[in-house]
Amino acid sequence: MKRIVVALAVFALVAGSAFGQNVIKIGANWPLADAGSVEAANAAQLAVDEINQAGGVVGKKLQLIVVDDEFKGDKGIAAIERLVTVDKVDVLFGGYASGVQAAQIPTLKKYGIVTLATGAASSALVEKALGPSPESDFYFHLHPWDYEQGQSYVDGWNAIMQKYPNVKIKRIFLAYEEGAFGSSSFAASKALYANTSFVFDGASFKSAASGGSDYSGVLQAAKEFKPDLFIWGGYAQDAIGIAEQAKAMKFAPPIFVGAPPAWPADAPTNPLVQNEVAYGMWSPAINKISETSRRFTEAYKAKYGKAFTSYFAPLSYSGIYILADAIKAAGGTDKASLIAALEKTKYASPLGDTITFTPSNVIKHQGIKVQKIMQWQNGTQQVLWPFEAASANFVYPFSFPK
Repeated sequence: MKRIVVALAVFALVAGSAFGQNVIKIGANWPLADAGSVEAANAAQLAVDEINQAGGVVGKKLQLIVVDDEFKGDKGIAAIERLVTVDKVDVLFGGYASGVQAAQIPTLKKYGIVTLATGAASSALVEKALGPSPESDFYFHLHPWDYEQGQSYVDGWNAIMQKYPNVKIKRIFLAYEEGAFGSSSFAASKALYANTSFVFDGASFKSAASGGSDYSGVLQAAKEFKPDLFIWGGYAQDAIGIAEQAKAMKFAPPIFVGAPPAWPADAPTNPLVQNEVAYGMWSPAINKISETSRRFTEAYKAKYGKAFTSYFAPLSYSGIYILADAIKAAGGTDKASLIAALEKTKYASPLGDTITFTPSNVIKHQGIKVQKIMQWQNGTQQVLWPFEAASANFVYPFSFPK
């Protein structure tokens, strides 16, 4: 297990035990082989640096300690054990894959440290394991659950069909990666569409993140289904391969949607993703309506020399500021006081949303509940819906470049 201390709050003439008394430790885990997770860790560190430069919180500096969970449940469990028992962190943060987070839940419950999770969308795996209040009240979840994501898309596509009468959606096919992330998304989508006028089906594939590379089987199943709306749910490593093989098979449905947590770095310049729809929480277009987003985008690029591509960057940046604001309001990291302060969160985030915590179907502290529908146009993701954040008109129907 790789253990990476992303930052140490070091200041003059303070060392040893005195240092430990003047720092608030935030322990995080992400799979650091994943580009979106690296961006999440970078963004969290940027927030820590900004807060420390402004004087810290309650007279103390913040320290972010990141452990690589390697996309593996056992590594994720070991990460929590190490952060809690060795590093003695005050709060837990981060997370990405649902399978890893689900494996961690018993350990998180054992220690009961206040946790602000940035990832894990699987309600069946993670939310079920957490359980209802009060046993899960230590846990605050930023990312929408899969059923919340699904409802967002139903609402969004219905609204788009009303705005654009030429857009017709009846048949929907979901190609999903066979792991926890994809399987839970398919199950939630199947339940969601069961009582609607849409005809829904899907099939699984082995993600390139797990060593896969052949998408022909799932694409052939989708082609035979003749969807009006095709969605693939996988990881950044799948984006170009799916597009290449779909084009080779002459499979170009009217709406072609990619729903990875992050896109590959070369996506903006790859013509294969032009006019592909993207599900997510942030795009550069948000900079036009959010000063917080614009400042964060510029600060990230200035610090790391390149732009980020995943919404996990502004999500994690938001999370650190939410924690810092709550610690300040609570006067420290006392568990009961910190939970009460987090419950009062009202943070205008660079995602373009104001984040608060309200009950979900299971837990008491759910953050974001709506995702955005966007489209790759001329190398950037333009927002299509919600309409109040829209930055471009919908290009329809989809086709691959010749």
